[in-house]
This record gives sequence, structure tokens and C-alpha cells, in this order.
Amino acid sequence: MDERLKKQFDFIKEIDKEKFIQRQTLLTGGERKENDAEHAWHMALMTVLLSEYANEKIDVLKTVTMLLLHDIVEIDAGDTYCYDEEGKKTQHEREQKAADRIFGLLPDDQCEKLKNLWIEFENAETAEAKFAHTMDNVQPVMLNDATDGKMWAERKIKLSQVLGRQKNTPKGSEILAEYSYNNFIKPNVEKGRLIDDTQKDS
Repeated sequence: MDERLKKQFDFIKEIDKEKFIQRQTLLTGGERKENDAEHAWHMALMTVLLSEYANEKIDVLKTVTMLLLHDIVEIDAGDTYCYDEEGKKTQHEREQKAADRIFGLLPDDQCEKLKNLWIEFENAETAEAKFAHTMDNVQPVMLNDATDGKMWAERKIKLSQVLGRQKNTPKGSEILAEYSYNNFIKPNVEKGRLIDDTQKDS
């Protein structure tokens, strides 16, 4: 029992480091960027509130747990900005190595269970994983809109980049994907915060 508890608390202390991993999305007030732990908490609560819009019935607790876990690998691997094409080339390898180390701190049974949930999220094939990815895509778009598209404008992000990032959002919830586009993305195109590079020359 003592050894099991020690391993569990070693893991619990280690994942506190997630609070120091800064993301590229501003908080709604715009004063600073959110960290990974804040991102995970936000999506977990979003899942509790929005699960009724999932395309398929989901296990809410499983989805919430998946979201709380999915970015802890960034403690070692760092946050890879979603539009950083160079960084994405090594992302999988870095994150896999991190998963082995961090989940490996746990007792064997919990290591297997939580690591398998992380893998399930990465594979994005189950109803829960698809909805988790919907949350992971919609949440930063919502925050970008809440800050008047500031980071999109500063980084000269193109609409095609955002739409590419959002291509799998409808797989978890067609309703939330449509809402996100109409209320968070489209208004920022109209205001010029996102560069509309999707219009064909006539």
C-alpha cells in the first residue's frame, strides 16, 4: 500500500508541472496566455455542459478524464503550436517518449489504464475521443474570438489554416462545429482578424 501510494503521489506531484506549460491562446481578459492545466479544466467542464450535442452518446466521465490527461505529455514535450508545421514533424515522437516516462510513474495497472486513454485520444476513433477532439478544437477558437481575434491577427493566421485545424471537429459534434464556425470563426473573417485566403479569383 505504501509503495502504491508513493507512486500515485509521485505522479500527482509531477503533473503539477502542467501548470507551467504555456499555450498560445490568450485568456478571455487578454492579459496573459492560458496554461495547459487551465485548458484541460476548461474543456472538462465544457464536456459536462455540452455532451448533449455529441453525435453519439458518450461516457462523460471517460471523456473528461481523457481531456484532463491528453496534454500532460507536454510537461516533457512542450506545447507544439497547432500551426507550427516544423514542430509537428517531431511532435509524435516527443510526446510518445513523454507518455512512457510520465505514465510510467504510476502503479502498473493505472499506468496501463491512463496511457491507453491517452492513446485512445490520439487515435481519435471512439465516440469519446472524437468529442474530446471537438472540445480541443472549439475551446481555443472560442478564446480567440473572445479576445477579438488578437492572436490570429498578430500571427497573420489564414482562414484555410483554421479550417484545416477544424476539419475533424464535426466528427464529435456537427452542431458544435457549425456553431463554432458561425459564431467564432466567420465573424473574425468579416472583421479582418483572419485572412480569407479561400476566395477564388473570378
